[in-house]
Amino acid sequence: MSKAGRKAFFLDRDGVINVDRGYVSKVDDFIFMDGVFPVLRALSAKGYALIIVTNQSGIGRGYYTAEDFQVLTDWMLRKLEAEGIEIAGIYSCPHSPEVNCHCRKPAPGMLLQAIREHGIDPAVSWMVGDKPSDMAAAEAAGIRNRVLLGRELSGHCTHMISTLRELAGLLE
Repeated sequence: MSKAGRKAFFLDRDGVINVDRGYVSKVDDFIFMDGVFPVLRALSAKGYALIIVTNQSGIGRGYYTAEDFQVLTDWMLRKLEAEGIEIAGIYSCPHSPEVNCHCRKPAPGMLLQAIREHGIDPAVSWMVGDKPSDMAAAEAAGIRNRVLLGRELSGHCTHMISTLRELAGLLE
């Protein structure tokens, strides 16, 4: 497949990859979501690049440092790799909401950067998030398939699921 036509699954981190416990910045606080490993392996087996896009306003708010985030990210990547899961890229926004930057979701900056850098075709790609801001960012980036995990309604999503395991049914 040519790089220009790559398909991807964009994944929010907190609430999709791991349980959102509020400003997760330490390994001891990081709990992988139930079912995340088999789901990510299945998506990868179907030829999707896996890309994480995550707001990390705890950095901008001074709750933890960029170095803390990197240590946790490196640990997470090692755990995913041990499960046979390759992450093509991780994009993070360290800004607090008051900064009004172009990268913090619901702005599409992180997604657009990943699309450009990885040669992703947004028309055949997906975004999975747990907040309306994830869906709004994906819609603004032209990502056609937008999956909201959880019960919070969003006019920007194209699908709603209660658990990650339901993703498989959307791809059949």
